[in-house]
Amino acid sequence: MTKRTSAKYKIDRRMGENIWGRAKSPVNRREYGPGQHGQRRKQKLSDFGTQLRAKQKLKGYYGDLTEKQFRRIYAEAERVKGDTGENLIGLLERRLDAVVYRAKFVATIFAARQFVNHGHVEVNGQRVNIPSYRVKEGDVISIRERSRQLAIVLEAVGLPERDVPDYLDADHNKMTATFVRTPSLGDVPYAVQMEPNLVVEFYAKN
Repeated sequence: MTKRTSAKYKIDRRMGENIWGRAKSPVNRREYGPGQHGQRRKQKLSDFGTQLRAKQKLKGYYGDLTEKQFRRIYAEAERVKGDTGENLIGLLERRLDAVVYRAKFVATIFAARQFVNHGHVEVNGQRVNIPSYRVKEGDVISIRERSRQLAIVLEAVGLPERDVPDYLDADHNKMTATFVRTPSLGDVPYAVQMEPNLVVEFYAKN
């Protein structure tokens, strides 16, 4: 589980954006960064700074992945045919914790990672406890029978602040979701603009 779980709102503050679109985000009240000098950090970013910010925002969105994890995913996106930025988004969205979050089985990506780690999730009827497990098109992700009445699940399903995207076919009565297809950037319901093209530029230069 990420070491930043207890400080997830700091990511919003650091970016100056409510990157998950949560009602409780501190950015809804204060758009400047954390710390006593946070209000003085609004200077214009260099190209490097803009690219770095885009990378940090995307890493943070998926549970504040480590640089090693994120770099490995990027390297794979680069090897696959097609647009590297689009490939990167597709690979991130195929992570099991991301699918559990998108299906609204839990309220946050951080909770999704913990939920998977604790063995509450099955893929095609087999328990999987690896958050980075990569689902394939047609895979059925389900909440284990004994976990379906957990408060964390029931509360998340009823949250009005986000919808299940159309590349997942979710049935909240059965607590299952089918991964229909790998999404492109335009399919993913980010609360803020993500710029994987800038991530590609960052790694191309560094």
